[in-house]
Amino acid sequence: MANEVQRRRNYDWGLDPFFDNLQHRFLDSMFPEDMNQNLKTDIQETDKSYICEVDLPGVEKNDIHMNYNDGILNINAKKQSFVDHDDKNGNMMLSERSYGALSRSYRLPNVDASKIKAEFNNGVLKVTLPKLTEIQNGSNIDIQ
Repeated sequence: MANEVQRRRNYDWGLDPFFDNLQHRFLDSMFPEDMNQNLKTDIQETDKSYICEVDLPGVEKNDIHMNYNDGILNINAKKQSFVDHDDKNGNMMLSERSYGALSRSYRLPNVDASKIKAEFNNGVLKVTLPKLTEIQNGSNIDIQ
């Protein structure tokens, strides 16, 4: 339904459906689906904290960098996977694995930046951001 609403809005704005479809096909070929929809996230809010769980399959702990500043949690990761798609014998039938930089920002206000904890297990980054009663700013986050 969301796609239909978007299409209808584009036509209302006078955008040509042919060029709209061409643009989507071009962009989809340039950016694989898993890179488009990067950093799948679940965020829970309790009375005392926010809990973020972010899927980062194939990413090494040392390739994840985070900071919290001005009420925004920034997560940056670099995924290094199989990049040599050159198969001299012509045996490569399918290649869907990707690599590259991933990033996402989350607005999570009123957090005690000095008490943020992060852990990374089995490709899932879990960040716990305790809430504050007094607003503070700026902190880098170490992953456990």
